[in-house]
Amino acid sequence: MFTIELPWVVAGLIGIGLTLYVILAGADFGGGVWDLLAFGPRKDAQREAIARAMGPVWEANHVWLIFVIVLLFTAFPPAFAAICTALAIPLTLVTVGIVLRGASFVFRAHAASLVRTQKAFGWIFGATSLITPVFLGMCVGALGSGNIRFNSQGHLLSDFFSTWLSPFPLLIGVLALCLCAFLAAIYLTLETEGEVREDFRERAVFSGVVTALIATITLPVTLDGAPALWRELAWGRATPLVLATVFLGLVAMLGAFFRRYRLARLATIAEVATIVWGWAVAQAPALVVPDITIRSAAAPDSALGPQLVALAIGSVILLPSLWLLLKVFKGQNPAAN
Repeated sequence: MFTIELPWVVAGLIGIGLTLYVILAGADFGGGVWDLLAFGPRKDAQREAIARAMGPVWEANHVWLIFVIVLLFTAFPPAFAAICTALAIPLTLVTVGIVLRGASFVFRAHAASLVRTQKAFGWIFGATSLITPVFLGMCVGALGSGNIRFNSQGHLLSDFFSTWLSPFPLLIGVLALCLCAFLAAIYLTLETEGEVREDFRERAVFSGVVTALIATITLPVTLDGAPALWRELAWGRATPLVLATVFLGLVAMLGAFFRRYRLARLATIAEVATIVWGWAVAQAPALVVPDITIRSAAAPDSALGPQLVALAIGSVILLPSLWLLLKVFKGQNPAAN
């Protein structure tokens, strides 16, 4: 008889939260990257377009990161403790990056009359947008590498540096950065018009090619850096999702190249979803490869059941609120028509 295992339900919800965070907040990080790298005669218009696109909704996207953290903490406390211990340094840098990025974005907007101050905050905003997704990607790479080891009592056996500073996590960090830049450029083609739209179209095609190259370089490194993941990605249950990612990435780049911007956006969103779920399927059932699994780290059902009920009640408020936010601030975008 088929039975529903609550730990897997919660793990699935974490996967959904991560997918939404990458799709939404990933584009915000990428917007900061293009803000930092803005050049040419229209660089001010590019930065203005980025700020206009991000301004109304960007902070709301961190709801999904909070959602993931709370679920991980309450549903899989041993995994949460292990991750925060083993990856304390990069996670601290991620937190600092998110805080500095948000503060500098706001301060820059209110420093229009102070040119030097505005430039300084703009640089901080761009630099933290560049660095933060790299460290996030490195954390994900470290979790799948199999280099974070614990003994039977749950004590960390690995050191605090080599697990996330090895080649595989570093490449995953760079790949995460490139993906964020690609996401942002694709989204901005539907937020802009005229020559500025062409600027972001070119950036979308360029960043898409770079993302594909980094992904290709990462594949052979995965064989040695994360052998358990490699088996599932190359010849296992995650292979169909890998193939779907390749196809969708190609569709997204071709859509941008031929100015089919809506198609490019839909394909990019689907591509990100297949990347996140391809990784999740390949790594399952491990939360931290290889020692901590979904079942071994799960809280008892007596705790998970009420948690799911609370999530259902909260979603009745959260989801309509987010829909209204997007409807009010993003629904009347003339460039998207």
